[in-house]
Formats: sequence, C-alpha cells, structure tokens
Amino acid sequence: MNFSNIVDLHTHSIYSFDGNDPCEKMCQSAIEKGVKTLAITDHCDIDGADMDAEALCSAQTKELSQLQEKYKDRLCLLKGLEIGQGIYRKEQTDKILSEYSYDFILGSLHNLENMEDFYFLDYSKFDIYKLLTQYFEGLLELSEWESSFDSLAHFTYPLRYIVAKEKIKVDMSKFSEIIDSIFENLVKNKKALEINTSGLFMEISDTLPDISLVKRFRDAGGEYVTVGSDAHYADRIMQGIDRGMKTAYDAGFRNITIFKNRQPLLIKIE
Repeated sequence: MNFSNIVDLHTHSIYSFDGNDPCEKMCQSAIEKGVKTLAITDHCDIDGADMDAEALCSAQTKELSQLQEKYKDRLCLLKGLEIGQGIYRKEQTDKILSEYSYDFILGSLHNLENMEDFYFLDYSKFDIYKLLTQYFEGLLELSEWESSFDSLAHFTYPLRYIVAKEKIKVDMSKFSEIIDSIFENLVKNKKALEINTSGLFMEISDTLPDISLVKRFRDAGGEYVTVGSDAHYADRIMQGIDRGMKTAYDAGFRNITIFKNRQPLLIKIE
C-alpha cells in the first residue's frame, strides 16, 4: 500500500544526546520525502545525571517555533518531546510540561530506575522475566499518569535487545494481564499507542509493538495510534512509515493520530 497522508511523529535532532542533524535539516528532509506532518521529539531522559531539561526545552522550543513559521506553507511541524523515565522524576516532569508549550509528548521507558538503558545491560546477570515484569510495571504506572504524555512510545522496547540481539526467547503470554491493564488505561485516558518503525531496520525486523499487540490495543477499545520512525538522522525520516501505517490499517484502524497543543486529531489512512 502507498499512502498520501504521511506523518512521522518520532524523530530526533541535535538537541537529543544521540541526534545528528539540526532541526532545519530535519524539516527539509521531511518536505523532500513528502511528509505532511513532522514531530521533532527530542530526548528528555529526565532521570539522567547530566540532563538539563530547562536548557534543552528552552532552546529547542524557541527554534521549533521559528521553523513552524518558516515552513508553515510546506510542512505541519509539531513541537515534540520524548520524556524518558518521567515516572522517576514526576515533579520535574510536571514542571517542564507546565512551563513549555508542546504539541506532542511521547512517554517512554528506556531503563529501570538507577539502571542503564536496556541497550547496555548484560542479560546473563538478570532474571529476564523479573526484568520485564518491572518494565511493564513501569509502563503501567506511566499509563496511569494522565498528564505526562500523549502517546506511549516503542511499547516492546527491551525486546529488540533481549530477543533480537541476545536471542533469548520470551513467552509474552506471561505478561498478558499487565499488558491488558496498560491498554485499558490508555483507552480510559484517551492516550495513543505508538507504532514505532525503527525495529524494522534492526535485528528484531518488526514494528514496536508488533501487529498482534496493536490489534490487541484496538480490541481493547483503542482509538488513537501514532506512527514514528524514531529517526536520529535527517535522511532516515519516514523510514518504515508505510509499513507502520499498513500495520495500523491491518489492525483495524482507519485513522492515525497527530497531536496539536496536546489534543488528538484523526488523519485518515489513505
């Protein structure tokens, strides 16, 4: 399927610690690729020892406001932020979100409290099921925090390292109950589930989450899904987005969602 209403709501510029290109280059690449709506959602891993959230948000929102005006006739640019580990710094997260005006907030969990990112862990030292239970408990807590995010990012984030990279088998049925509870909270609080396409280009070779969980969210009453490439380079914007939109469609969604001023807007999948 080829789509005309192309959106990419998960990208990172040089304001992210692992970003590589300036915001304007991201915008130009999106326009060249035919993207209609782009969200630049820089990392704000708020539990990081070196994280200066005030400095990040002040500079990033100022530049994005200027670019919104500059490219308003060619691109719908959304001011975004990916708040990582907000549940461990709730007061600081609330302060940031009250002080800075964003269109769209991704909520994510890259690590457990006082631990390294799942990317860096030596899994031979952990009980995998205990680790994943703690991860999903963290997502459950996040899903209950109504004001802290708009879309829950890369739901199965640890699996791209545990399953794909380390080749450790995981029986996901063990987490069915807590996953259902997370989805129920998303539905109740009118939050979106992200279909993150970065996994298509990693060893996991699938979206995060995969279509089975996207369908499960739909069956739970989910109304909102966002699609994002998780691009950290300008030339990777829109990477896998067609597949992500097809995943949404095949799961039963007929619209994808964008957010303006933190309010959801449905965009027809066509």
